[in-house]
Amino acid sequence: MVTWLERGDLRLGLVPELGGRLLSVRYRGTELLWRNAELLDDDLRGEYAPNSGRMGDWVNYGGDKTWPAPQGWDGPDQWPGPPDPVLDSGPYTADVDGDTVTMTSAPDPRTGLRFTRAITILDDGYELRLQAMNVSPRPVRWALWNVTQLPGGGLVTAGLRRPDVVALVAGTGTPEYTVDGDRLVVPAQDVVGKLGVPGTAGWVTYGPLTLSFDVDPAGEYPDGGSPLEIWLEHPLPEPLASLGDLDPPARIVELEVLGPLTSLEPGATTNLTIRATLPRARS
Repeated sequence: MVTWLERGDLRLGLVPELGGRLLSVRYRGTELLWRNAELLDDDLRGEYAPNSGRMGDWVNYGGDKTWPAPQGWDGPDQWPGPPDPVLDSGPYTADVDGDTVTMTSAPDPRTGLRFTRAITILDDGYELRLQAMNVSPRPVRWALWNVTQLPGGGLVTAGLRRPDVVALVAGTGTPEYTVDGDRLVVPAQDVVGKLGVPGTAGWVTYGPLTLSFDVDPAGEYPDGGSPLEIWLEHPLPEPLASLGDLDPPARIVELEVLGPLTSLEPGATTNLTIRATLPRARS
């Protein structure tokens, strides 16, 4: 079931049954998020089913979703997704309270976490309030990792506190970038790879959308200390064996915001808030 929130020029479409995803951000009649048109129609209708396996088996619906970090395949302290049948593609419950939809996952036995994604529509955008709770009987250590997928072909600009950028993934190569004063600029390019931004100033812009978030200067972040990561991909003639047979379906830009790694005793939580702003919508 799809839940819609509307205010002025902005319309948000959420599908709790599909990993608590925000699957549509329509601003002045234009869709800002990327979603897989082969899997979902314009009304976000499609077949929703939990998905597991290797990365090449991932059913990439698109949109905005939350994962646990660090990602990896070396042990129980790393999340070996996507795909993932609970946090990424499992059904979430939904509670609608005015301008806010709160979506909650089932408990995930592997990570020990239960996710909550609360999304509020605002006059100039929307706010995501994310929480991971340790619902297991054991201590765990994870970071929240929010992934926003957008159609490729545009310029990514991010604020910098210091010129600190690292190469994280080079599927077909490392994305090219420049540092212009206190800004990181990543141009459109056909590459499959990821940059980490340890020096982020807490904001990143793509098209009319700006994501803002707090950075804990004392926090320990995954992936070389990166509270912000930028992933680019484009279609390939064959899947990438080095990335678990990942088969990119389109030109996609991912803006990925992470919280700090946090040790969680049973019942403890970690939280991350992201503010998405747009040129003020007309009411």
